[in-house]
Amino acid sequence: MMRLACLAPLAVLALAACDQAREPASAPPVASAPAAPPTPAPAADPNVLTAEGLGPVQIGMTTAEVTAAWGADANPDAVGGAKPEACDEYHPANAPTGVRVMIEEGRLTRIAASRDATVKTERGFGVGDTATAIKQAYGGAVIAQPHKYQDAPAEDLFAWSRGGSTNYVQDPGARGVRYEIGSDGKVMTVMAGGPSIQLVEGCS
Repeated sequence: MMRLACLAPLAVLALAACDQAREPASAPPVASAPAAPPTPAPAADPNVLTAEGLGPVQIGMTTAEVTAAWGADANPDAVGGAKPEACDEYHPANAPTGVRVMIEEGRLTRIAASRDATVKTERGFGVGDTATAIKQAYGGAVIAQPHKYQDAPAEDLFAWSRGGSTNYVQDPGARGVRYEIGSDGKVMTVMAGGPSIQLVEGCS
């Protein structure tokens, strides 16, 4: 009897051990994976001129920002405007060949490509392309206006991406591209930016 009494506690302990063995072991905590860093926006193509800018230089930048991206005026002694403090146009030292910027009241308002410039618009047009090809590509989205100084087929072709009009555009938020067509029916200059793309004599 005494032997059975001694064995009873041992049986209880054995059963408890079995119950613990049947309980599943808790899984170790899973470490959460670190959040992936946001994907940076692709850099603007340095050879594609849009209504918003060209490469690192965007319409609306300050003079200091333009200088940081493309350098200072390559020819500071040249006269870019009658009142340079109000409006100046020049070729930054490190800008693409044939590209000029217009700064009005300390802000970039226009980028122009002419002469030996090789940059193209997002539609693939640049200096030397024909007005016919541009009109076919843009269709009704292009506005044709007579050239101020040359007879037809010279003309100005405007393609506004926002805020455009067949009348003179004054909205500073407007953006567009202007193709200046020469008497041979080909592009002489491409201008992109705000309302200042309508100016025909530099800053005036």
